[in-house]
Amino acid sequence: MSEIRFRNYSLLPPVVKNLLIINAIIYLATVVFQTRGIDLTGILGLHYFTSQHFEIWQPVTYMFMHGSFGHLFFNMFALWMFGAALENTWGQQKFLTYYMVCGIGAGLIQLLVIGLRINVLSQNISVEHLQYIYENGTQILNEGKNYIGEMGKLNAAINSVTVGASGSVFGLLLAFGMMYPNNLIYVYFLLPIKAKWFVIIYGAMELFYGVAGTQDGIAHFAHLGGMLFGFFLILYWNKNNRFFKFKMPSIQKKKNKKYTISSNYQYEPSSMSDDEYNFQKKQNEEKINRILDKISKNGYESLSKDEKDFLFSQKR
Repeated sequence: MSEIRFRNYSLLPPVVKNLLIINAIIYLATVVFQTRGIDLTGILGLHYFTSQHFEIWQPVTYMFMHGSFGHLFFNMFALWMFGAALENTWGQQKFLTYYMVCGIGAGLIQLLVIGLRINVLSQNISVEHLQYIYENGTQILNEGKNYIGEMGKLNAAINSVTVGASGSVFGLLLAFGMMYPNNLIYVYFLLPIKAKWFVIIYGAMELFYGVAGTQDGIAHFAHLGGMLFGFFLILYWNKNNRFFKFKMPSIQKKKNKKYTISSNYQYEPSSMSDDEYNFQKKQNEEKINRILDKISKNGYESLSKDEKDFLFSQKR
């Protein structure tokens, strides 16, 4: 029996940590710049294509903006809660790719939904009133006012701004539910529910709120967009479901806070000398260490077929 150390399994892995830091810094910058008359939300938040404030970088930058400390806190808490497990499983590169794709996808779905809403509302608005909204609607909203009736709804659709990492976070929630369906999530830190049911219920609620148009000010379809893009990305990565069939070997936590994997080595001692046996055993241990380091850094899918076969041949 030989003990192999599984290094770099972290409760705060690098990508999650850096995302937390970046979001916090940008939120502080937003508050500070606001006191100096510079509206970072208007510059980096996501506007509709036809808005005079739309910029090409906004489908990326909007996910690092937040409207309040509470908005920031709950998104970052969810990022850590679900993201740490996924980054440790997938590796840094795949996790960051997934996070960004979900966020950008959520923004694109939000723009699509806004476009459909604008198309419906515009049918009841004259050309003159529509032009007036495009020219003055943003200023009206900045003053805390809005038009009444259909003009007000259309102005909110055209000139409102979308901010927040919620699209990416909902993508992480979906992935967590798919990867660890039977893990318990504690709602309000009290009520336990399996991850798979939590994802289904939360997704259904977002769809209901989005269609019903309740809870104005919350981009429900952006949340669903993050889950949708995450779902299709996972399907693309796992065409043959190889990833979900894979189960990591048993991990045991030691007092030194490192993780270990137990494995048996199958040799034929009678056919080799003690020196040959020990040499072979050492070679296998070193190879397993290299494979485990590779999994920790880049995820299981980064392994070659030979490496996967070797790893499983050493399992108990």
